[in-house]
Amino acid sequence: MTKKSKEPKDLQPDAEAVAAAAVEEVVAEENPVEKELANVKEQMLRLAAEYDNFRKRTGREREDVYAAAYVDAVLNFLPVADNLERATLNADSLEALSEGLSLITKQFLSACEKLGVSEIPTADGFDPLLHEAVMHVEDEALPQNSVAEVLLKGYTVRGKVIRPAMVKVAN
Repeated sequence: MTKKSKEPKDLQPDAEAVAAAAVEEVVAEENPVEKELANVKEQMLRLAAEYDNFRKRTGREREDVYAAAYVDAVLNFLPVADNLERATLNADSLEALSEGLSLITKQFLSACEKLGVSEIPTADGFDPLLHEAVMHVEDEALPQNSVAEVLLKGYTVRGKVIRPAMVKVAN
Protein backbone atom coordinates (compact mmCIF):
# COMPACT_ATOMS: atom_id res chain seq x y z
CA MET A 1 0.00 0.00 0.00
CA THR A 2 2.72 2.32 0.72
CA LYS A 3 4.07 1.72 -2.73
CA LYS A 4 1.06 3.35 -4.33
CA SER A 5 1.31 6.37 -2.17
CA LYS A 6 4.99 6.73 -3.02
CA GLU A 7 4.28 7.04 -6.77
CA PRO A 8 5.01 10.48 -8.17
CA LYS A 9 2.04 12.83 -8.23
CA ASP A 10 2.45 13.42 -11.96
CA LEU A 11 1.51 9.85 -12.72
CA GLN A 12 -1.64 9.83 -10.55
CA PRO A 13 -4.81 10.93 -12.32
CA ASP A 14 -6.07 14.15 -10.79
CA ALA A 15 -9.86 14.56 -10.51
CA GLU A 16 -9.63 18.20 -11.55
CA ALA A 17 -7.61 17.36 -14.63
CA VAL A 18 -10.09 14.67 -15.62
CA ALA A 19 -13.00 17.10 -15.17
CA ALA A 20 -11.19 19.81 -17.16
CA ALA A 21 -10.49 17.34 -19.96
CA ALA A 22 -14.13 16.30 -20.00
CA VAL A 23 -15.26 19.93 -20.14
CA GLU A 24 -12.86 20.63 -22.99
CA GLU A 25 -14.20 17.62 -24.84
CA VAL A 26 -17.82 18.74 -24.35
CA VAL A 27 -16.97 22.31 -25.40
CA ALA A 28 -15.22 20.98 -28.47
CA GLU A 29 -18.32 18.97 -29.30
CA GLU A 30 -20.67 21.94 -28.66
CA ASN A 31 -18.44 24.38 -30.50
CA PRO A 32 -19.72 23.45 -33.99
CA VAL A 33 -23.31 23.85 -32.75
CA GLU A 34 -22.47 27.19 -31.16
CA LYS A 35 -20.72 28.30 -34.32
CA GLU A 36 -23.74 27.31 -36.41
CA LEU A 37 -26.05 29.11 -33.97
CA ALA A 38 -23.93 32.25 -34.15
CA ASN A 39 -23.87 32.00 -37.94
CA VAL A 40 -27.66 31.66 -38.16
CA LYS A 41 -28.12 34.51 -35.70
CA GLU A 42 -25.85 36.75 -37.77
CA GLN A 43 -27.76 35.85 -40.94
CA MET A 44 -31.07 36.70 -39.27
CA LEU A 45 -29.74 40.06 -38.08
CA ARG A 46 -28.49 40.86 -41.57
CA LEU A 47 -31.83 39.85 -43.08
CA ALA A 48 -33.71 42.00 -40.56
CA ALA A 49 -31.47 44.97 -41.35
CA GLU A 50 -31.90 44.40 -45.08
CA TYR A 51 -35.70 44.27 -44.70
CA ASP A 52 -35.68 47.46 -42.63
CA ASN A 53 -33.63 49.24 -45.31
CA PHE A 54 -35.99 47.93 -48.01
CA ARG A 55 -39.02 49.20 -46.09
CA LYS A 56 -37.47 52.65 -45.63
CA ARG A 57 -36.37 52.85 -49.27
CA THR A 58 -39.80 51.89 -50.64
CA GLY A 59 -41.41 54.41 -48.28
CA ARG A 60 -39.19 57.17 -49.66
CA GLU A 61 -39.88 56.06 -53.24
CA ARG A 62 -43.64 56.06 -52.59
CA GLU A 63 -43.45 59.59 -51.17
CA ASP A 64 -41.46 60.71 -54.22
CA VAL A 65 -44.08 59.23 -56.57
CA TYR A 66 -46.90 60.96 -54.68
CA ALA A 67 -45.01 64.25 -54.74
CA ALA A 68 -44.44 63.97 -58.50
CA ALA A 69 -48.12 63.16 -59.10
CA TYR A 70 -49.13 66.12 -56.95
CA VAL A 71 -46.87 68.44 -58.96
CA ASP A 72 -48.32 67.09 -62.23
CA ALA A 73 -51.85 67.75 -60.98
CA VAL A 74 -51.01 71.29 -59.94
CA LEU A 75 -49.33 71.97 -63.28
CA ASN A 76 -52.57 71.00 -65.05
CA PHE A 77 -54.55 73.61 -63.10
CA LEU A 78 -52.12 76.54 -63.23
CA PRO A 79 -53.23 77.61 -66.75
CA VAL A 80 -56.82 77.68 -65.49
CA ALA A 81 -55.81 79.98 -62.63
CA ASP A 82 -53.88 82.20 -65.06
CA ASN A 83 -56.91 82.53 -67.35
CA LEU A 84 -59.23 83.29 -64.43
CA GLU A 85 -56.90 86.09 -63.41
CA ARG A 86 -56.80 87.44 -66.97
CA ALA A 87 -60.60 87.25 -67.19
CA THR A 88 -61.09 89.30 -64.03
CA LEU A 89 -58.55 91.93 -65.14
CA ASN A 90 -59.71 92.27 -68.74
CA ALA A 91 -63.50 91.91 -68.51
CA ASP A 92 -64.90 94.94 -70.33
CA SER A 93 -68.47 93.75 -70.49
CA LEU A 94 -70.69 91.11 -68.96
CA GLU A 95 -70.84 89.22 -72.28
CA ALA A 96 -67.04 89.09 -72.57
CA LEU A 97 -66.77 87.92 -68.96
CA SER A 98 -69.39 85.22 -69.55
CA GLU A 99 -67.64 84.00 -72.70
CA GLY A 100 -64.26 83.99 -70.93
CA LEU A 101 -65.64 82.03 -67.98
CA SER A 102 -67.20 79.51 -70.36
CA LEU A 103 -63.83 78.95 -72.04
CA ILE A 104 -62.10 78.67 -68.66
CA THR A 105 -64.68 76.08 -67.53
CA LYS A 106 -63.92 74.02 -70.64
CA GLN A 107 -60.21 74.33 -69.92
CA PHE A 108 -60.75 73.27 -66.31
CA LEU A 109 -62.77 70.20 -67.35
CA SER A 110 -60.07 69.33 -69.88
CA ALA A 111 -57.43 69.49 -67.12
CA CYS A 112 -59.62 67.24 -64.95
CA GLU A 113 -60.02 64.80 -67.84
CA LYS A 114 -56.23 64.57 -68.21
CA LEU A 115 -56.10 63.49 -64.57
CA GLY A 116 -58.75 60.80 -65.11
CA VAL A 117 -61.63 62.77 -63.55
CA SER A 118 -64.99 62.42 -65.26
CA GLU A 119 -68.50 63.62 -64.51
CA ILE A 120 -71.05 61.09 -63.25
CA PRO A 121 -73.85 60.71 -65.81
CA THR A 122 -77.43 61.26 -64.63
CA ALA A 123 -79.35 60.50 -67.83
CA ASP A 124 -79.52 56.76 -67.06
CA GLY A 125 -81.66 57.32 -63.98
CA PHE A 126 -81.00 57.23 -60.27
CA ASP A 127 -78.21 54.90 -59.08
CA PRO A 128 -77.60 54.92 -55.32
CA LEU A 129 -73.96 53.98 -55.90
CA LEU A 130 -73.37 57.11 -57.98
CA HIS A 131 -76.04 59.57 -56.84
CA GLU A 132 -77.11 60.99 -53.51
CA ALA A 133 -80.86 61.69 -53.40
CA VAL A 134 -81.45 64.83 -51.35
CA MET A 135 -84.98 65.58 -52.56
CA HIS A 136 -87.97 63.67 -53.91
CA VAL A 137 -90.33 65.12 -56.52
CA GLU A 138 -93.74 63.77 -57.62
CA ASP A 139 -93.96 64.40 -61.37
CA GLU A 140 -96.08 62.20 -63.65
CA ALA A 141 -94.19 63.48 -66.71
CA LEU A 142 -90.96 61.83 -65.52
CA PRO A 143 -90.36 58.07 -65.29
CA GLN A 144 -90.00 56.43 -61.89
CA ASN A 145 -86.52 56.68 -60.25
CA SER A 146 -85.30 59.18 -62.81
CA VAL A 147 -83.13 62.16 -61.97
CA ALA A 148 -85.35 65.24 -62.08
CA GLU A 149 -82.58 67.77 -61.39
CA VAL A 150 -78.86 67.75 -60.63
CA LEU A 151 -78.14 69.97 -57.65
CA LEU A 152 -74.40 69.24 -57.51
CA LYS A 153 -72.42 67.33 -60.12
CA GLY A 154 -70.63 64.19 -59.06
CA TYR A 155 -67.23 62.99 -60.24
CA THR A 156 -65.22 59.79 -60.55
CA VAL A 157 -61.50 59.23 -60.87
CA ARG A 158 -60.72 56.22 -63.04
CA GLY A 159 -64.05 54.63 -62.14
CA LYS A 160 -63.94 55.36 -58.39
CA VAL A 161 -66.55 57.79 -57.05
CA ILE A 162 -64.86 60.74 -55.37
CA ARG A 163 -68.07 62.74 -54.95
CA PRO A 164 -71.57 61.43 -55.64
CA ALA A 165 -73.96 63.65 -57.60
CA MET A 166 -76.57 65.34 -55.40
CA VAL A 167 -79.89 64.98 -57.21
CA LYS A 168 -83.66 65.34 -57.00
CA VAL A 169 -85.34 62.01 -57.73
CA ALA A 170 -88.71 61.79 -59.45
CA ASN A 171 -91.55 59.53 -58.27
